[in-house]
Amino acid sequence: MGWLLWFIPLLIVVFIWFMSGIRIVRPTHRGLIETLGKYTHFAEPGFHWIVPAIQKLYLVNVTEQMFNAEPQVIITNDNLNATVDAQIYFRVNADEESVKNSVYNVNNYQYQIVNLARTTLRNIIGTLTLKSANSERGRINTDLHQTLREETSKWGISIVRTELKEIDPPEDVQATMNKVVKAENEKIAAIDFATAQETQADGVKRSEIKKAEGIKQAKILQAEGEAQAIQLVNEAANTYFVGNAQLLRRLQAVETALQGNAKIVVPSNTQLINVVGEMAGVLPIEKPAEKPAK
Repeated sequence: MGWLLWFIPLLIVVFIWFMSGIRIVRPTHRGLIETLGKYTHFAEPGFHWIVPAIQKLYLVNVTEQMFNAEPQVIITNDNLNATVDAQIYFRVNADEESVKNSVYNVNNYQYQIVNLARTTLRNIIGTLTLKSANSERGRINTDLHQTLREETSKWGISIVRTELKEIDPPEDVQATMNKVVKAENEKIAAIDFATAQETQADGVKRSEIKKAEGIKQAKILQAEGEAQAIQLVNEAANTYFVGNAQLLRRLQAVETALQGNAKIVVPSNTQLINVVGEMAGVLPIEKPAEKPAK
């Protein structure tokens, strides 16, 4: 029974030693196992056991990561101080060679990428004016992405994309730019308003012209109709009212006038029939000559 007194503690020590060598690699990471400081093998996701105190596992994140390049003041080509900030998206390639390069070919690749991005931004924006830098953000992003990709190709890292977050001019320049933009917007609004007013006036003018043309055309048609009516009446009168017919028409006109209670002044020495005849255009009836008294 005496051997149990030392075997059980030994078994506990061995169990603890074994458990301390267990390593679990998640799918988001890859591992590099070193034995006495020398790279031994690559650790895929899953269960791994290393010899405690002899071997060591280094985990590397292979998911996409984002780092802020931190705001910095850059002097543009027109000697203005612009505050520039950018974001870099990258990931370590999951193959063994890339993971080894990210650990053995560069010291702290996150720090190196951020500083490389800051230096590249200074080189790019320093050749541009503030106005062109704001209008050519796409070009700046492309140049920054290309430079980072070339410089980090030996580190086993892929630069996914770069985003120029902001380019802020000095406060006084920003205030001036805001005034210019406001003035331009007011100018455009004034031009649009004037154009709308002019269009409306042209519409009213065209409407009035069409209305006047319509009234003119209506009067012309009315005058032509009246002229044609007068012409037809004259033709009818010349055709049908000749001789006695004309005389009869005149007498009918007089009759109509008398029916309307027209007042006629008859001289005292004139016969009524002669007055009516004169109104109708008939020669007056002569009085019979008086016979001399015997």
